[in-house]
Amino acid sequence: MDVLLKRNRVTKLLDIRYPIIEGGMAQIGDGNLAAAISNEGGLGQIAISGLSPKQLRQEIELAVSKTPFPIGVNIPISGHFSYNEYFDVIKENKGQISAVSLSSGDPRSYIPFFKELGMKVMVVVGTVKHAKNAEIAGADLVICEGFEAGGRNSPYELTLFCLIPQISKAVSIPVVAAGGISSGSGMLAALVLGADGVQIGTRFIATKECSAHESYKQLLVNSKDSDTIIMERSIGGVNRVVRSNYVDHVLQLEKRALTFEELFPFINGYKNKLGAKLGNLEEGWVHAGQSVGLIDSIVSVENLFIQLMNELKQSYQSLSQNVEQLI
Repeated sequence: MDVLLKRNRVTKLLDIRYPIIEGGMAQIGDGNLAAAISNEGGLGQIAISGLSPKQLRQEIELAVSKTPFPIGVNIPISGHFSYNEYFDVIKENKGQISAVSLSSGDPRSYIPFFKELGMKVMVVVGTVKHAKNAEIAGADLVICEGFEAGGRNSPYELTLFCLIPQISKAVSIPVVAAGGISSGSGMLAALVLGADGVQIGTRFIATKECSAHESYKQLLVNSKDSDTIIMERSIGGVNRVVRSNYVDHVLQLEKRALTFEELFPFINGYKNKLGAKLGNLEEGWVHAGQSVGLIDSIVSVENLFIQLMNELKQSYQSLSQNVEQLI
């Protein structure tokens, strides 16, 4: 178990205690949450989605003031976003940021910039082809994200159970599993399938340190396994969200073949902010992965790490006993 957790390729590469990375979460992946996760031995990440360049600088400063451990920044590559000023902020803070994750688009032209700054580059992928391309382009690590994940997803709809072993076989760099992981048993399953670590998003929302509105956190606690759904024509592609009356309305609009410009007022980032930060779930939408049904409490990040590690160890012991009985 120590080998799985503390001396594997992800922990060595990122200089962290546990191979757990915070997923990039628009609106709520701020410096406070990133610092709390890094302090517990994972890699906390600040998400630039929903932030101005000035706010990004402030969140980096906040995170650095609260943790001496590595932090990262998540950058969604999208045609709806201008990156120059954000890249300038990241360059200014190159000594404070140890890693970046690139998601939601083709990262290849951006990888050299961050490598030259001395940062580890992590690329979110949804197919074997994209994992291979990321490795060739110089990525240090790939995050294979299954269709179970909350937020923006690959349109190829590959699930994590099938994706991990195929990508692990295809590339030589470390592989991190993402999508629908909210428990220690889920972590163990990812490791057994060939992943070197995990990325967790939704479960970190239901923590005391997360800036998400309490209504959003409680919604996650109350949600069942079937309570997420895909908005097909969201910004950046398909988008897994919690189903609601508002989301059902958006889905009906999608069926009417509206243009993207007509849909934009209903699916833009402000509508996500209304739900995630302001708790207005009648006029806004929020993200969640398919493992939301496993979330039953709002806890501190510290207690969540303790819970995850205990579950992981118990699951490992149970698995070992079952395997011994079989062979």
